[in-house]
This record gives sequence, structure tokens and C-alpha cells, in this order.
Amino acid sequence: MSKQHLGNDYPEATEKLDRSVLGFFSAAERILLVIISLLTMLAVAFELTQFYEAGRIRLADLLLLFIYLEVIGMAYAYYATHSVPVTLPVLIAITGITRLIILQGKEAEPSKLLFEAGAVLLLAVSLAVLSWASQRTSSIDTVDQSGH
Repeated sequence: MSKQHLGNDYPEATEKLDRSVLGFFSAAERILLVIISLLTMLAVAFELTQFYEAGRIRLADLLLLFIYLEVIGMAYAYYATHSVPVTLPVLIAITGITRLIILQGKEAEPSKLLFEAGAVLLLAVSLAVLSWASQRTSSIDTVDQSGH
């Protein structure tokens, strides 16, 4: 069908379709966020059960719980604001690599350990730059809004 055939109804029909498609994506997004949160909580429950059965908790186990916490925080932030702060995935990456280093123990190859430590350092520097830029941007926005 061409535009001419639809006459003036074309923009209204397009807007209605766009609203329907956006509504579908919004619902799918929220459902997936709830599923991610529920599965993360289930994983936490499994980990707590393993702690109880093993009778001990290691540092790597606690770091895994922090990763779960950060995933839940990221889902919460996205659900509440419809955007994910870039710092959250960076924190998850730092925690994940740190946990990997700890799990490898003393038998890890030194060069591999050096690369992983370098990755943590690079991510930490990136996090510092992102945090600094975020604060600077918000202070510039505040100044712009006040007119000074």
C-alpha cells in the first residue's frame, strides 16, 4: 500500500503501530528483568545452600555473592530508570576477574595472573574516569540550569 492510498490515516496508523510495538518491547523488557532477578535470587539460594553443606565460606564465595548483588542492582537500576549506569557492569567485571584470580590459587601461571591483574587495573582506571566524568557532567548540568 502506498502513502497516497491511505490518505491522512497514514501517520495515525503508523503512530498506533509504533505505540503497540514499543509497548511490546517495554513489557518484554520488564518481564526479562523480573526473570533475571528471580534467577539471580535462585542462584543466591543455591550458593547459600552450598555454604551450609560445605560448612565453610571462602573469599571467592563472597565475591560471587557480590556479583549476584551487582546483577540485582543493575536490574533494579534499569527497571527504575530505563538505563544502566555504565559503572555497574565495570564493577561486575572487576569482581569477576578478582574472583577468578582468587580461585586460581598459587598454581596459576604468573603471566596469566599478570594479565588478569592488568585487566583489573585497567577496569579500575576506567571506573575512576567514568565516575569523574559523570560527576563533572552533573556539575556542569547544574551550573547550566542555574544560569551561572
